[in-house]
Amino acid sequence: MPEPTTEPSSPTPAEDLARVEALSYFFPAHDEAENIEALVAEALEALEALADRFEIICVDDGSTDGTAAIADRLAAERPGVVRVVHHSGNRGYGAAVRSGLGAARYPLVGFTDGDRQFRVSDLRRLLARFAAGDDSGRPVDVVAGFRIRRADPPLRLAYARIYRACLRLFFGLQVRDPDCACKLFRRSGLEGVRVESRGAFLSAELLIKVGQRGGRIVEQGVPHYPRTAGRASGADPRVVARAVRDFWSLRLRLWANRMAAMRRGEPIVPETRADEAVRDPAGAGVSGATQPRRRTP
Repeated sequence: MPEPTTEPSSPTPAEDLARVEALSYFFPAHDEAENIEALVAEALEALEALADRFEIICVDDGSTDGTAAIADRLAAERPGVVRVVHHSGNRGYGAAVRSGLGAARYPLVGFTDGDRQFRVSDLRRLLARFAAGDDSGRPVDVVAGFRIRRADPPLRLAYARIYRACLRLFFGLQVRDPDCACKLFRRSGLEGVRVESRGAFLSAELLIKVGQRGGRIVEQGVPHYPRTAGRASGADPRVVARAVRDFWSLRLRLWANRMAAMRRGEPIVPETRADEAVRDPAGAGVSGATQPRRRTP
């Protein structure tokens, strides 16, 4: 498979030091049979340099092109490292992100899309930004990536500009690229957050509700690459219509009764269990499994 010709800039010294004890990485995949094997191979190599322990979770969103079978084979080849979550049918992008966050076992959770328009190694940029904290050095809950130079068709770029302006106007969400599919979450910072969307609005709803609860969100630029295989669906009119519906549903509910709106939906992550013992990097909870520090198996 040909690789994009554009290369990311060299890592800064801070990025070189952005290594963590444990990291969950997941990617949603719907009909990505042409991408999934290369993406898992890329993740296995990249995450070895970023974390002492890691897991790779493929969320198969009801694929019909062989994605599920490839994912199961890769999981069988690397048991305990590569895992698969299957949806019986195509539930939508938001549902796939929810499944990935819910399945993650470690205190830090990063994700990219399954289309390989981001490099897993660029999570180091988000980890370095996470380690730096917010402008006052306080721990953050989300590092939201933004595409330094977005490699998408003009129609998708136009949708994105309008969407971003509407989120700022109606929700006060001051994030320059809310739908960028390269983000890093502190798992304990998402506990108690409930979301309703199962479509493309999920990313924005999650950021809005984290912010409404007082969570800290920072941003970090990441390279974006052209899709080299598979087919994009983000500009599908049905996807757009669903996002518009979810947008106005949340906005109207927040106007009517903010507290009730915040309680609607399902938890984005399960609550931390008392028997989990990998230390949260911010010292605000625990997550993962009790194990001595070691290299990834």
